[in-house]
Amino acid sequence: MFQAATRGEVSEQYPGGKPVRDREIDEGSKKTAVQLVADVRTSVYLLEAAWASATETTWTGHGIKSHSDGSRVAIHELVLMRWRETEIHHADLDLGFTWRDWTPLFVRYDLDRLVMSWRARKPMGLTVLPDAIQQLEPNLRLAWFYGRHHVEGIPQPDPY
Repeated sequence: MFQAATRGEVSEQYPGGKPVRDREIDEGSKKTAVQLVADVRTSVYLLEAAWASATETTWTGHGIKSHSDGSRVAIHELVLMRWRETEIHHADLDLGFTWRDWTPLFVRYDLDRLVMSWRARKPMGLTVLPDAIQQLEPNLRLAWFYGRHHVEGIPQPDPY
């Protein structure tokens, strides 16, 4: 997406779209820990190089999210998306780091964003989170938004 945005074009997050993304995730699930660490390091280096070489045209460009409904995403939003992936999937590894360990700045920023998005999808007048969700500590509330915590009697929110 960065390369296309630099050229003033719009491209998918994953060449080939969701089917290719899903296949690569499935293939990745069969890799060893050493291979996965190497893959993560490579992706970090490539992403940092893309960020470092980004121009004003790049940062004002758009891409297409392959893992969702194919909606457009502003390139500048990819920074938060990467931060989100890092925090959430680090906790998903079940290696002693949990949603309780998500950084406070990440929780505050992403929780505000998700609450606004949740409210925007509701009919007027029905924009307040359920009491049981509002009473949760912020990290747990964010975990609920991401389907990492379930509250009895409260349906999971729509995917972000």
